Amino acid sequence: MSEQTTIHIAGTWRSALSGATREILDPADATVLAVVAEGGTEDTDAAVAAARAAFGSGEWPRTPVLERAALLRRTADLLQRDRERLGLLESRDAGKTLEEGRVDVDCVADAFRYFADLVAGESAGRVVDAGTPEVHSVVVHEPVGVCALITPWNFPLLQASWKIAPALAAGNTFVLKPSEITPLSTVALIDLLAEAGLPAGVANLVTGPGDPVGARLAAHPDVDLVSFTGGLASGTKVMRAAADSVKKVALELGGKNPNVVFADACATEEGFDTAVDQALNAAFMHSGQVCSAGSRLIVEESVAERFVAELARRADRIRLGRGTDPGVECGPLVSAAQRERTEEYVASALAEGAVLRSGGSRPQGPGFFFRPTVLDGCHRGMRVVREEVFGPVLTVETFRTEVEAVALANDTEYGLAGAVWTSDPGRGRRVAGLLRHGTVWINDFHPYLPQADWGGFGKSGTGRELGPSGLAEYRETKHVYQNLAPRPVRWFAG
Repeated sequence: MSEQTTIHIAGTWRSALSGATREILDPADATVLAVVAEGGTEDTDAAVAAARAAFGSGEWPRTPVLERAALLRRTADLLQRDRERLGLLESRDAGKTLEEGRVDVDCVADAFRYFADLVAGESAGRVVDAGTPEVHSVVVHEPVGVCALITPWNFPLLQASWKIAPALAAGNTFVLKPSEITPLSTVALIDLLAEAGLPAGVANLVTGPGDPVGARLAAHPDVDLVSFTGGLASGTKVMRAAADSVKKVALELGGKNPNVVFADACATEEGFDTAVDQALNAAFMHSGQVCSAGSRLIVEESVAERFVAELARRADRIRLGRGTDPGVECGPLVSAAQRERTEEYVASALAEGAVLRSGGSRPQGPGFFFRPTVLDGCHRGMRVVREEVFGPVLTVETFRTEVEAVALANDTEYGLAGAVWTSDPGRGRRVAGLLRHGTVWINDFHPYLPQADWGGFGKSGTGRELGPSGLAEYRETKHVYQNLAPRPVRWFAG
């Protein structure tokens, strides 16, 4: 496979049928990192045809579940073998720190192992009591069929694994479209699946833009399911395109996630330090380019001034740079367009009355860097509070009562994740129960478990990834009713 043969169809690496290519830029200095094939509609149709053939007459959907699980485990082992190479690739392509890239590889391996264990431990089906020994009734699960998997640019390897692992565990075939901005680690993952022994045609990859590749996948009549992770506008287009063929749709569309800090969480110096530190992690991990980033700090009024002052002081000291350089804590934004988008949000916030406490500008030098930014004095009427920025921008709102805190946290059209910080366990559980978000952390932010279902309420999407629900997305449920003693019904006299 050369740099320009990054389309994988029926077990073969190839260039785009049109011959088109795309340069992949290193976000740390805007130099060309790689050149990949720029697939189009014809490449997409060929990939879907290969996946359909592999599902209809290939061996994978009929492979015993323990053998499918074994392949997923072999893939996990290969990921760990290549941890340093893949972590470096993820760092260079997406701009994150090298340690973040390494952790992503570990999490990808965990996802493959989790779904391997999940399907290997299942029974053959759920027996249903029909009320008579003359009937054997069982509910079984079968693969959906051909799956279109569309992944985002911020966690290319991780988000691919959240879709690929359950799709393969369930016995499906797929066509994967990574983001055209950060496709390199996904290309490497497809290679590892082949090395692990996955039959040709089961895993197909088309590198190319959302239009036409993603759009064609969403509308294609031979695709049975589309799983999309990305922005709200693109997600609604996917849902509309999928409607004509009534295919299954799973969407994870981001969030505007509240991080609620009560004064009692800051009653001790240790508690104060921890809450400030975690607020930094929540907002500025991977330069804020995280769907579950805690980009809305909602802090109790009595401690807000001290809390925000210390937060801003620490934000100003975050070390920016190339993710592979020693001591770097935060890398660049993924592209010039993403930095410009971030700058526009900051400008609009300041025009609407927000107070700049830190950051707010790009540093000198090459690359797509932007200083971690804290905006105080924010309110729900501001665009920067309502809309997902996907950059290192933290807004600050204040509250006086628990009721007001919950109302602010829920005052969003999204509902992916949120957190509450308090030294009162009862309050933590009570507020967590009231927050309309798919994941709620109490005195923590960002950790997830592959065995725990992940997804959002409202405009954060439909369906779930990870956990048992993540596997269920890639299955159809069938009821098999067997009459063991058939006889005439005599409903009609004849």
